[in-house]
Amino acid sequence: MAPITNMSLPNARPYAFNFPPETTAFLIIDMQRDFVDPGGFGSVQCGNPDIFSSVRSIVPTVQRVLEVSREMGMHVIHTREGHRPDLSDLPAAKRLRQISAPSGHHTMGIGDQGPMGRLLVRGEFGHDIIDELRPVPGEPIVDKPGKGSYWGTGLHRILLARGITHLIFAGVTTECCVTTTLRECNDRGYECCILSDCTGGFDQQQVTTSLDMICSQDGLFGYIGHSSDFFAQADRLAGTAVAAPPAASKDHDTSTLPSIAALQRQYKSSLADPQVIVNAVFDRIEKYEAIDPAVWISKQSRDDVLAAAGALSAKYAGKPLPPLFGVPFAVKDSIDVGGCVTTLACESFAYTADSTAPAVQHLLDAGALYIGKVNLDQLATGLTGCRSPYGTPHSFYSQDHISGGSSSGSAVAVVAGLVSFAVSTDTAGSTRIPAAFNGIVGFKPTKGTISARGLVPACKSLDCVTVIAPSLADARAAWYIMDQHDSLDPYAKLPSSLATWKTDFRGPREGGFTFGVPPASLLEETCSEAYQELFQASIQTLVSCGGRLVEIDYSPFAKACDLLYNASLVHERLASIGHEFIVKNVDSFHPVTKSIYRSTLDSDLKAWQVFRDQALQTQYIAQARKVFNTLEGGVDVLVVPSAPCHPTIAEIRADPIGLNSKLGVFAHAGNVLDLCGVSVNAGWVEGGAAEEGKKLPFGVTFLGGSGYDGKILDLAAVLEDAIKKE
Repeated sequence: MAPITNMSLPNARPYAFNFPPETTAFLIIDMQRDFVDPGGFGSVQCGNPDIFSSVRSIVPTVQRVLEVSREMGMHVIHTREGHRPDLSDLPAAKRLRQISAPSGHHTMGIGDQGPMGRLLVRGEFGHDIIDELRPVPGEPIVDKPGKGSYWGTGLHRILLARGITHLIFAGVTTECCVTTTLRECNDRGYECCILSDCTGGFDQQQVTTSLDMICSQDGLFGYIGHSSDFFAQADRLAGTAVAAPPAASKDHDTSTLPSIAALQRQYKSSLADPQVIVNAVFDRIEKYEAIDPAVWISKQSRDDVLAAAGALSAKYAGKPLPPLFGVPFAVKDSIDVGGCVTTLACESFAYTADSTAPAVQHLLDAGALYIGKVNLDQLATGLTGCRSPYGTPHSFYSQDHISGGSSSGSAVAVVAGLVSFAVSTDTAGSTRIPAAFNGIVGFKPTKGTISARGLVPACKSLDCVTVIAPSLADARAAWYIMDQHDSLDPYAKLPSSLATWKTDFRGPREGGFTFGVPPASLLEETCSEAYQELFQASIQTLVSCGGRLVEIDYSPFAKACDLLYNASLVHERLASIGHEFIVKNVDSFHPVTKSIYRSTLDSDLKAWQVFRDQALQTQYIAQARKVFNTLEGGVDVLVVPSAPCHPTIAEIRADPIGLNSKLGVFAHAGNVLDLCGVSVNAGWVEGGAAEEGKKLPFGVTFLGGSGYDGKILDLAAVLEDAIKKE
């Protein structure tokens, strides 16, 4: 089914519930064996076998709504109520209140042994979702310890990451967990609707009253609809939607890689085969090596990847496919893949990894196909792509211009259509800069949210595992899989420590948003004339799409930029990579890398300067945090040019350090200030006299405070969509 712009439940109470399927989630509450099958906690809670058995009557309708939601491409999220086996997350009040009632019917409590295992305990048979509504790979399952779905869970972050604005509810019980969760969602800005024939409870009067309360007083908490409206709308829109023409067979044209979503649709419709895609990928890689031989450092053999694709197809034959089934990807060669050599573009450092970085393993577990390791600036040091003994990749759009770095091979492999996305890194702009110079998306999530284990560090406290992809949608598809808390990563942030914000169900175009930009003096001082013009055009585009430009205090961003390379923070490199290794091998480094590390080794840095700079960093982080606090007059996002200009390879070779430093003027502060950022294409500039008639991409970066990843992606999509329409 093709994407749909709007749907409506016209007979909903108190009035029609309108929702856009692409930002709506079908939220199924607690359809667990413990609540709908005999012998579970629900039967104890209900106390009446006849009433309890009637609750299961909603399952066929919920199942059908679930199927239609999946067909329409809506998000689907499941919740399960339950507790840790040691009951450490079970408050005494919840455990004791009902079983302590003097004349109550609760003879068993949470954690007691029942026919399906311990009641409401995670990992027990009764805790799992019933077979009819079993989640498919890629659908989030929120394990909640309470009746609501926010305390002790990542639900809010899941909704914000996916840009959800509307929620359609089903599940049990109406009077308890369903309406409790809806009220929580209402407080956070979501438009919510319960399908009345998709929910049930243990007291019909309470069910009726609960539903009435939700839509009372002209919609105090939300809407009450019916599945018949949902099905009618889906049928009507399915008949009018214009679907993309299907491919003729599994052997259809594979000269270009489709988007991840399109590739998944083809796989599910048996119109594509992973092995055909793999062969096409290797054909393109071989062809592109004649154009630019410096993209890859190592590759899996074609036969090995074909075998992996065949095994993947066999594993999921007749089963729901995982979200990245058969999607080819590359890995920057500073990240470990078990059994493969990690070089860091430095022969003296190279080693064979004995395990796979968790971020990469998550992708493999989601069905993605690993193709190989791509080039980078040596030791992940640089923003140019011109510091590797494995060659200098050039921009996809110009053989004379740099690809950007340090994730040089990652960006070129993606824009050339050799892979669907690349796992990269960003310490000081190493994802955002090459993405901008190649007209694609470079997403640097909040540091500490994607596991950095298995990454050879450039600066441990600043490193961030990232995604480079052709579009925001593709970047998000990979990010959803990689964004998993790793308790073994000492730099990981607790999900509960990350920012959340209220949702505007109208979306940014109608609801509006605020953004800041660097001061005009800095733009004039650093950016080429062409970049200044395109950046001003980007500002006007954002204003025309609902944005409001707000003057901000840019000083913490400028000062943090200087703090990285003009102070002591850069010395962390020596500790991260290894002081002894650098001293022993520095003379074998690439000439530019050698000069950088030799300068650091020869520095007369004093210990007190490190503590001074750490204190300044903390101060600047606090100041930047205030800039993004919309509750105190801050802005939703800071918009900057991804880079001030696009140098040629010859220009970089003439001034490898000075020009590299200039390239990072808007990028260096990102991780120093604990920001998240995403670079998107925002226009095109003339390629210069060397390549008359050719145009080069211009990138704009959206920066947000720590944890605001979903917000910057939503707002970047406003510009991405506007540019596509031009």
